[in-house]
Amino acid sequence: MDAQGEEITVEQAAEDFAAELARWREVRGMSKRALAQAMGFDPSYVSHMESGRHKPSEDFARLADDALNAGKAIWRRWCDYEQARARETRGKRPSAAPPPRRPEQPYATGSALVVEHDAACLKYDGRNYRLTMRRLLRNTGSEPVTRYLIRISVDRYPGDPERSNAHYRAHPLTWDELALTATCRGEAMRWQAKHDRDAFKEVWLLFDNEHGRFPLYPGESVWIEYAYTVGDDKWGNWFQRAVRLPTEQLEVQLVFPASLDPVVWGTETSMTAEASPLRTPPVRSDEAGLRHFTWITTTPALHARYRLEWRFRARPDGKADQGSSGD
Repeated sequence: MDAQGEEITVEQAAEDFAAELARWREVRGMSKRALAQAMGFDPSYVSHMESGRHKPSEDFARLADDALNAGKAIWRRWCDYEQARARETRGKRPSAAPPPRRPEQPYATGSALVVEHDAACLKYDGRNYRLTMRRLLRNTGSEPVTRYLIRISVDRYPGDPERSNAHYRAHPLTWDELALTATCRGEAMRWQAKHDRDAFKEVWLLFDNEHGRFPLYPGESVWIEYAYTVGDDKWGNWFQRAVRLPTEQLEVQLVFPASLDPVVWGTETSMTAEASPLRTPPVRSDEAGLRHFTWITTTPALHARYRLEWRFRARPDGKADQGSSGD
């Protein structure tokens, strides 16, 4: 959660701005290129901004907030950045400019991850959503992989960003409620928070624990599994999957109480196409009081996004305006 009123460094404020920008772009299902075009910037500019190669500017912050309908969330991060710069200028921080930030290597120099199988299972018990992600990763690079980045992002009121931002400021996601767990090769994986925001988390899953290390070496494949919980006051009626690494098979399973009479539909977007219905429908099955919806695609395009949405016909209580996204 954000520490209200806490003074942060210029570097941290710039990272916070980049994380907020990435979060809203993901929530809106826009590629970096599409966002840059919507703002009138060079196609590479958004990528440079999110990686830290460009520092936040007032013009960029205003345009990005408008283009993503972020309810001033991105604008507030720019204001935090400007305040940090002003404090440094006044001499509260060393006046010397920090060294240029190098683009972060996401896993390891020379690594190249491929997802052989990506399986998401989202279960709802009437109050809480529990997401379990299983991925079969293959290292096609020349160096061992020692960590893997995941994102947790929610948006309860996607059509009303100011209301959503206010909701999460008052009721932020907490690590305790998420109860994040991760395993690999039968071993628990340590994890480290990279970004901790009210409605957005980035987490490094580490291929080690207190008992030893188990890197993913070149040529090897390994299953990792991680899971977390979000209450339906913060999650909601949509689940988005973004293809960030070359992927051979993508699978999503949704499991709801059959008594809620759920119905499911979905859309897909790509780097070049607007949102359109899924090419194949989710397959429905009922078993032991639960209704399962399963959707599978093979060799999805890199940067494609698939969004499954649902409503509960037996619950006319106004929860249909919620929304969420997980990775």
